[in-house]
This record gives sequence, structure tokens and C-alpha cells, in this order.
Amino acid sequence: MGKETQPAEIVREYGPFPGAPHVHGVSFDGSLVWFASGEKLQAFEPASGRLVRALDVACDAGTTFDGRHLFQIAGDRIHKIDPATGEVLSTIPAPGGGRDSGLAWGEGALWVGQYRDRKIHQIDPDTGAILRTIESSRFVTGVTWVDGELWHGTWEGDDADIRQVDPETGEVLARLTMPEGTGVSGLESDQGDLLYAGGGGSGRVRAVRKPRRRSGR
Repeated sequence: MGKETQPAEIVREYGPFPGAPHVHGVSFDGSLVWFASGEKLQAFEPASGRLVRALDVACDAGTTFDGRHLFQIAGDRIHKIDPATGEVLSTIPAPGGGRDSGLAWGEGALWVGQYRDRKIHQIDPDTGAILRTIESSRFVTGVTWVDGELWHGTWEGDDADIRQVDPETGEVLARLTMPEGTGVSGLESDQGDLLYAGGGGSGRVRAVRKPRRRSGR
């Protein structure tokens, strides 16, 4: 499949939210969209946009959900968190030692973006050991898996996009270009036809339509 580039279709914007001037990581637990605002993990209902949950945990980069627990990058660590209580259940080292960006759950592992290193590491969720590394041609922000596809955000200056890459080779398979001046920090799929993209210092989360999977792939 060759690289396909098209403008991102932004179907809805959420925020900015009270007390959350910055959106870092973004995740989805099947009903709520979670986002890392620096000092609190907050969650809103995607239908109404209403904030309904907040956990007092350090959260300055990527966020993800494995079906039971939230995982959150905080400095040079990745915390496994009970979403009901906010309790940190375990901690592993982040592969970038504090230079980490996005975080995703997929294929039974964690996938960690390395912003300026332009890499994505697949790591063991129990030990933090690096299992595989994918090179990118751009700064890597948010990362997400959906339906066997690996997507990540890029953001350099006023130029940002969301791209699907081959998880084996890093080859770019598709690009969704964001409007000029619209950044992408965190990234998460609703496991359907939407991608939730954090907007960094705008304090917003944007719902972007994911292209339909092409037949024959």
C-alpha cells in the first residue's frame, strides 16, 4: 500500500477544560476519554463533553488503557494505575528516561513514543524491557493501536499530522494532515472510526475521523 495523504476531518472539539491548560496523553476506556493535564488525569464523556472523573496522579506525557488499568508516563517512569481509585499499582522505567511522549497498548505490550528521537519502542509492560524499536522520519507524539493498525501523531512547529505506519518497518502508510497551527500531543482510538487527538497548549481534544480500511489489506 502506498502512502496516502489527506486532510484530517475534525468532527468535534472538546475543551478547553477548567484547570487543564495543557493536554498531554489521551486514552479511552470504552466509555470515557481520559487526558493527562500535568497534575491530574481527567475524563470526559464523549457524547456530552462533560468532565466526570479526575485522579490526582502525575501525568506529563502519554496515557493508555489495557482493558483494566490505566498506564501513565510521569517523568522517567510509567505508572500502572487503578482507574477506580487512582492508586499506583506498579511502576516500570520509561525507555526514554524522561524524553518519552506517547503511550499505547497493543499486541499485549506497551508502545512508547520518543519525541525528538523519532522512535517508537515496544516494551514489556511488566519490566520495561525494550522488545522492538521502530524508526520514524518525524518527531513522535501520541501513539495508538486500532484494529491491528499502528498510528502516531507528529508535531513540529506549526506542522502536525496523524499517520499510520507499518509496525514492522515504520513505513508510512497513510497521513492525515492537521490544519496549520493545530498540534497533536496525545492520540487514542475509540476502537471505531474516531481518533482522539490531544491539542497540547490549546487545552483541547479533537475527534478526527479515521479513514476506512481499504479492501484487500
